[in-house]
Amino acid sequence: MSAHTLTELDCGLRIVTEAMPAVRSAALGFWVGTGSRAEADDQAGLSHLLEHLIFRGSERFSSLEIDQIFDGMGAELNAGTGKETTSVYSRVLDRHLPRAFEVISDMMWRPAFEDADTERRVVLEEIAMYEDEPQDKVFDVLGEAVFGSHPLGRPIIGRAAVVRDTPLEAIGRFHADRYVPANTVVAAAGSVDHDEVVALVRERLPGGAGGQAAGAPGEPNSQDLQARVRFDRKDTEQYHVCLGAPGIARDDDRRFALRVLDNVLGGTSSSRLFQEVRERRGLAYSVYSFSSQYAGTGQVGIYLGTRADTLAPALRVVGDELERLRGEPVSADELERSKENVKGRLVLSLESTSARMNRLGASVLTGVPLLSVDELIERIDAVTLEDVEALARELLDPARLSGAGIGAQPDVFHAALDPVCPALAAA
Repeated sequence: MSAHTLTELDCGLRIVTEAMPAVRSAALGFWVGTGSRAEADDQAGLSHLLEHLIFRGSERFSSLEIDQIFDGMGAELNAGTGKETTSVYSRVLDRHLPRAFEVISDMMWRPAFEDADTERRVVLEEIAMYEDEPQDKVFDVLGEAVFGSHPLGRPIIGRAAVVRDTPLEAIGRFHADRYVPANTVVAAAGSVDHDEVVALVRERLPGGAGGQAAGAPGEPNSQDLQARVRFDRKDTEQYHVCLGAPGIARDDDRRFALRVLDNVLGGTSSSRLFQEVRERRGLAYSVYSFSSQYAGTGQVGIYLGTRADTLAPALRVVGDELERLRGEPVSADELERSKENVKGRLVLSLESTSARMNRLGASVLTGVPLLSVDELIERIDAVTLEDVEALARELLDPARLSGAGIGAQPDVFHAALDPVCPALAAA
């Protein structure tokens, strides 16, 4: 797999590309360092709303024209907002790359903010849909439990009042403060030429390019990271439950061991949680573990969805498995199987131009070293049983766990927490 090429312009904008000579497509992405973490309380949701608004047209292209241009190229155009980043991306035939760049750059740097009230209503409908999806919302309930009042604990989608009531002028200032070259990475992978992409960027840079993005809040403090329990009452057939705790930062070298640990615990169909909770006892349809990494911190967690009469036994099994993972060494077979799984999924994903572009853009924007595939495989191969066991003891200590749930009766949820972490059950 070919190496990436990185150029930084005087204005601070970075361009990173990776050529894949065997393909005819090109994946292009604009990555901006703004997300829910970069928002004050009265801005909660503006990053997500702004992602929507830039599709409403730019100085040169109306919303309909944008749709027609990409449809006419047979191309994909989409966007996403996260805790710390926003991206707008497309995958096109290589000969359409200049046209795609022309349109996306105008959307990003010169939005017209037309039909803003229409798009507000669209986002308000999205928030309402999110409220009706407890298996999705419970992860944000967990975020509030793990991170407290820190912005990392807020939903990316935002608050309805902010989306509805923020004046357009304030949204424009929010855009001007964050969508600056020094806070932007342009990434491309596939049938691309690095110098040509750099030339496209230079040609389309906004006038007076420069400046620094508005600063984001710092890392959570000890009060933010206290273990908590949060429950949202909703008349649902199932209880949707997450247990979680602070994890490790995105630049922590232990992130490779964490991926291996996650697979052993609940990241695969042969993992301990999946086998014990679902396959052997039939206590849940969906059960798995997960992890996220951010600047300076991270999160680990477990999700399961189950009915009221099986909630307590299911959580009891989860508690037993957490205790076993901390006290009973991971076997050599589990370690080897998990490492091979991580390597296999990594290499298979990188056969996609979009996956390569996403890796380039996210890594450069967030300051994570861009390791070659061989280097990544070496890091995974280097993970030892001792590395995995040490992380399990540190991160999955019941005293660190927060609990989040959505369901019909809070008493049922709180009582079921007792086998996992009695301190939370009493909270």
